[in-house]
Amino acid sequence: MHIPDGFINAGTSIAAGVVSAGGIGAALRRAAREMEDRQAPLAGLVAAFVFAAQMLNFPIAAGTSGHLLGGVLAAVLVGPWAGAICVALVLLVQAIFFADGGLSALGLNVLNMAILGALGGYVVFRVLRDVLPKRRPMVVVAAALAAWASVVLASLAFFAEYAVGGVGGVPLGAVFTAMVGIHALIGVGEAVITALTVSAVMAVRPDLVFGARDLAPGPGAAGPRVALEA
Repeated sequence: MHIPDGFINAGTSIAAGVVSAGGIGAALRRAAREMEDRQAPLAGLVAAFVFAAQMLNFPIAAGTSGHLLGGVLAAVLVGPWAGAICVALVLLVQAIFFADGGLSALGLNVLNMAILGALGGYVVFRVLRDVLPKRRPMVVVAAALAAWASVVLASLAFFAEYAVGGVGGVPLGAVFTAMVGIHALIGVGEAVITALTVSAVMAVRPDLVFGARDLAPGPGAAGPRVALEA
């Protein structure tokens, strides 16, 4: 999913960088207002976990492999705004120190994986939370489904970016099949990892899970609703 340097033209990369900078700037302001003190250490742990998990690849099919994006996982645990910041920081470190994703493509990668992955994925998560029963196990189910959707959404964003400013002349049909088709499979791994991680945190400290804050202490009870505001 990491876009290297030179794969998308300069104009499209700059435009994505401007959008990403604005999105992360807004996320910083919102996270500073909304994040509780007790969530700050968890945000650091989430960023470290996403960084480590993204370094590990799992096989998919026909010699391809995938890795965790982590947007929905971060958003469900620490909130969409802080989650987007966590993923953006991971992408920045990877680009600078590990050449995983190009520096000129950093705005594209942040847009696809941090903004669309975390913020867009969290919107899907909240919609599912509204539809599913208000029980703690359904938080895990909603997180898993939203994680899968976030991977597909990120791959669709890449396809759109390549259609606008792709370099190399690869037919769009081949790009769509390679990106969206394969990432629909990668999304299954994303969903499993997200479900296992959210479930583990819910089992130990459910009060720290941002995506479950609308649930009362008793199983299945519902409290005030927390929504993603524009």
